[in-house]
Amino acid sequence: MMAYIIRRVLYAIPILIGVNLITFTLFFFVNSPDDMARMHLGAKRVTQEAVDKWKQEHGYDKPLVYNSEGEGIQALTDTIFFDKSVKLFVFDFGQSDDGRDIAHDISQRMWPSLAIALPSLLIGLLINITLAMLLAFFRATYIDISGVVLGVVMMSISSLFYIIGGQFLMSKLWHLMPISGYDTGIDALKFLVLPVIIGVIGGIGSGTRWYRTIFLEEINKDYVRTSRAKGLSELKVLFKHVLKNAMIPILTGVVVVIPLLFIGSLVTEAFFGIPGLGSYTIDAINHQDFSIVRAMVFLGSVLYILGLIMTDISYTLVDPRIRLE
Repeated sequence: MMAYIIRRVLYAIPILIGVNLITFTLFFFVNSPDDMARMHLGAKRVTQEAVDKWKQEHGYDKPLVYNSEGEGIQALTDTIFFDKSVKLFVFDFGQSDDGRDIAHDISQRMWPSLAIALPSLLIGLLINITLAMLLAFFRATYIDISGVVLGVVMMSISSLFYIIGGQFLMSKLWHLMPISGYDTGIDALKFLVLPVIIGVIGGIGSGTRWYRTIFLEEINKDYVRTSRAKGLSELKVLFKHVLKNAMIPILTGVVVVIPLLFIGSLVTEAFFGIPGLGSYTIDAINHQDFSIVRAMVFLGSVLYILGLIMTDISYTLVDPRIRLE
């Protein structure tokens, strides 16, 4: 097991290097350091002296990838890429272009993101699996057909519709909860209820249809027919055998998503004014803050790779026939 984990971690290194290079290339293909300086200075007419001073203060006065004037290893180390991207591999996120400590911002903003994403995941998982098992129990009946049609309809509706519709009904029309904003401590609950409800409702259509497909595939297998032949009730077959053996594809979707919960939801946090990592990333893109963008992309890549490793390990816990060699 340990050898497998070490091997997967080593495989992840070239992937992270590639992600870093692609992010760096795309960002500076669109924006030059001079463009970034003019945008952050915020003046219509900025002198070249002011631009050069801003670049020097923020470390953008060096060559991008290769310094032809450097001697030996300095040709590679005395560059923007080395200063801004290579340090990420030791989780040194540095400072944003406006001087904030990125690591501190991440540690503060990850909690609002988790406060929305984690309840949405757990409650949504419980509801989706329950509804999917209900449709599988009444398969090929009007209940099943109606559930599938409703699921397709819910999948076809944009998430923005759920957000705007929920804000209108719950906040504008019924005045049950704030339309947006955030607070600390127990007062944060009133700002989190609506985003969680909308997140759960928005995922019911796709989640229920996905789990229903998994359960129907398991229902047609030989071990299920054998269980029925032994006289077990349909409910016992579903909960004791089908659900247990469907855990591998369920875990595939769930465990991979868990690390990405730290990144937050870009759309939800932006609409509800939640100061999480999603809105943090959106603000960085709008302000062309490369330091924050590359830190968030790198962090997302690391968490996604960890999720894949966790998925493989979790397989051995739910199915003893699987061994990681």
